[in-house]
Amino acid sequence: MTRQYETVIGLEVHVELATKTKIFCSCSTQFGGAPNTHTCPVCTGMPGSLPALNRQVVEYAMAIGLATNCEIARECKFDRKNYFYPDNPQNYQISQLYLPIARNGYVEIEAGDIKKKVRIHEMHMEEDAGKLIHDEWDDTSLVDYNRSGVPLVEIVSEPDMRSAEEVIAYLEKLRTIIQYLGASDCKLQEGSMRADVNLSVREVGKEEFGTRTEMKNLNSFKAIARAIEGERRRQIELLEEGKEVVQETRRWDDNKEASYAMRSKEDAKDYRYFPEPDLVPVIISDEWIEEVRLRQPELRAEKLERYRKEFDIPQYDAEIITNSKHMADIFEAATAICKKPKKVSNWLMVETLRLLKEHDMQPEDIRFSPENLAGLIELADAGTINSSVAKEVFEKIFEEDVDPKDYVEKHGLKTVNDEGALMEVLTHVIAENPKAVADFKNGKEKALGALVGQTMKAMKGKADPGLASQKLREMLR
Repeated sequence: MTRQYETVIGLEVHVELATKTKIFCSCSTQFGGAPNTHTCPVCTGMPGSLPALNRQVVEYAMAIGLATNCEIARECKFDRKNYFYPDNPQNYQISQLYLPIARNGYVEIEAGDIKKKVRIHEMHMEEDAGKLIHDEWDDTSLVDYNRSGVPLVEIVSEPDMRSAEEVIAYLEKLRTIIQYLGASDCKLQEGSMRADVNLSVREVGKEEFGTRTEMKNLNSFKAIARAIEGERRRQIELLEEGKEVVQETRRWDDNKEASYAMRSKEDAKDYRYFPEPDLVPVIISDEWIEEVRLRQPELRAEKLERYRKEFDIPQYDAEIITNSKHMADIFEAATAICKKPKKVSNWLMVETLRLLKEHDMQPEDIRFSPENLAGLIELADAGTINSSVAKEVFEKIFEEDVDPKDYVEKHGLKTVNDEGALMEVLTHVIAENPKAVADFKNGKEKALGALVGQTMKAMKGKADPGLASQKLREMLR
């Protein structure tokens, strides 16, 4: 390959809003209900049913628009997007094309050494479709309409990104903003945040864009990065062979790390949009915008600045903790209880992140309470339990959110502070380990650690290792 190519990427990000009910009816939006139990005539498209707009959807959309530097429309309207598919019971989707709720925004991203603004073309409100479940064993397809009518905002970026790294940085920034607003949990694995990647390549130095394709079925940041690299490589290979890139929608198969064509890429005219006749325009006053603006919570940048002034924790720790609103909430609540921000930070940064990685979980999946984390820290600081026991107890807190005090009492894990009992064990350990004793007396400091280990083993982890080390030194002088 002699020619150099540049990747051009824009995103369509769908975010499921955290309302308790759907966008046009009162059905529950709760995830995981039995199929077709969160439905009614409106969200299943029954003749004669009429939609009624959920005010909270509009306010969440306004909040996201304000936080991403968008211009909020003073008047917006809904339109019908017409297409035929089994998961779309109405044979149309209520969306916004002509007058969306927000336009012309941006978010600032950092990807390696690159800092840039990614422009937001527009953001609009719409309803989600149902879910098709394909059973290859029976060769059948089933449809669950629980998701039909769940409120979404679609955030459409300009084609400003040039790499998978920039795309991930943009998505992480959006996710953090929206989570902090409380507008969505943005869980990719549950589909509450989904990204369609529009990608083209062009020779370096050229102004005009290449032919773009749209990549769907991307449910993790890793899958998005792999899909971008795979599609980039596919398009370059076609161009190098003198072939044309076809404008189409492609489905990414993460297991095979390959994509395949689904259908030709549609334009707006293919959907025969027309104004939604059953919904009136939404008029947004300056007062309403200001009301939403005043309710905006502390966002990540502001929180980071406050942490720098208020808490004695490293900047790196603060950045990791505040990257998840849920983790930041746990940190602040636990710190308020025990007044030990550095120790709370240590437990989150070391043991919590380790267990999240082991269980393939995200920070948003943390289920333990700040009260129990603070309680564990108090037990450890008081010397009621030693550090190894504390780690054991924390694993139970992480898995089951147990009360650490009750768990320690129930399982007899308190540190043994009976000096007489400790001295008895130490005498036995010294007698049973003459080589380690000799090594220590000959200047091998590690030998003392081995003796402490034997002591901890003999006392089933309930000894104070610091006290055991001190007494051993005294006994072996």
